[in-house]
Amino acid sequence: MANTRPLVGRVLRSPVFFSVAAAVAVGALFLVGTGADPVTAYGAVFTGSLGSDGIGSTLTTGTSVLGMALALAIPLRAGLVNLGGDGQLVVGGISAAAVGLYAPLPPALTTLLALLAAMAAGALYAALAAVCDIRFGVPLLVSSLLLSYPASSLASYLVRYPLKEPGSSLPQTRRLPEGVELPAFGASTVTAGLVLVALAAVAYHVVDTRTAVGYEMRMTGLNPRFSAAAGVARGPQTLRLMAVSGAMAGLVGAVGVLSFPFRFLDGALTAPGYTWTGLTAALLAGAAPLGTVLASFFFAALQVGGLAMERTTEVPRELAQVLQAVVIVFLAARLRITWRPGRRRDASAPSGADRGATGRITTEKAEAL
Repeated sequence: MANTRPLVGRVLRSPVFFSVAAAVAVGALFLVGTGADPVTAYGAVFTGSLGSDGIGSTLTTGTSVLGMALALAIPLRAGLVNLGGDGQLVVGGISAAAVGLYAPLPPALTTLLALLAAMAAGALYAALAAVCDIRFGVPLLVSSLLLSYPASSLASYLVRYPLKEPGSSLPQTRRLPEGVELPAFGASTVTAGLVLVALAAVAYHVVDTRTAVGYEMRMTGLNPRFSAAAGVARGPQTLRLMAVSGAMAGLVGAVGVLSFPFRFLDGALTAPGYTWTGLTAALLAGAAPLGTVLASFFFAALQVGGLAMERTTEVPRELAQVLQAVVIVFLAARLRITWRPGRRRDASAPSGADRGATGRITTEKAEAL
């Protein structure tokens, strides 16, 4: 029991716990301001996302959120911010759709080939942003973000003209052939994509904690000058990490196409905002593997539970987005509550100066989960 006390105390004092608790408190104030009962509203969020009727939707949403969170956490671990997740996601999705529709292979092999094609397309597109940074001096933030727009425009053109479903008024491809899809778990919308993303999370954890590559990533993120002096080549590292990041984003795009509705629909992959929710989760976790998994499903539960809260209390589900923003605002402030025992003064000190403990808010660097 005594061994668990330092761990519990560290969790309670961590910036992440403080940020989440502050967001919950701010959300409660918003709910009170709208005339809603915070207990009822948060209860609806909990039951709507983790209850028997909502857990499937949470896992389905969590698959995409976790996938994008991992895609963005990998370069973020080394201090690189990839803002081109939407472009890499869309490139992967449209590649998976094209292969799924036209590959002359059995359904199982076509599905596998579609996944590999999506990952390759996402990796190449993310690597292009890295090349712009390394060779031409365009900051990675700028190159990755701006490359998302031509990717989305190209996919929109393809799905509206050469790949468009004949006779349909919607900008979408034909449905993938029978059998070209990811297996689902029973009658739910949860597919094998969750297993693929979970395996990617395990691989990230192993690389991060057990390999020299993971150590180089962490050291580069903490101190780029130190890692450069130790012989870590920043250019090749940026190229590798961006390629892996893009491959992960492309995989998420393929999962979206190879799951219901089994086609590429213009805007369907980017409209839910998986990229930005994933980036929020990665930031909250400090890009740590385990923390990224937990933060991703926390935000997925918020999204799904927000719909249940809206039905129960008539509070707009956009409150869930407000909570996400508040979490990051408090985390960016790097606030941490610490309790330190006060020193007892000598007998000459006034009696009122003897305080058993003092509460203090200090600013410290955020710790990974």
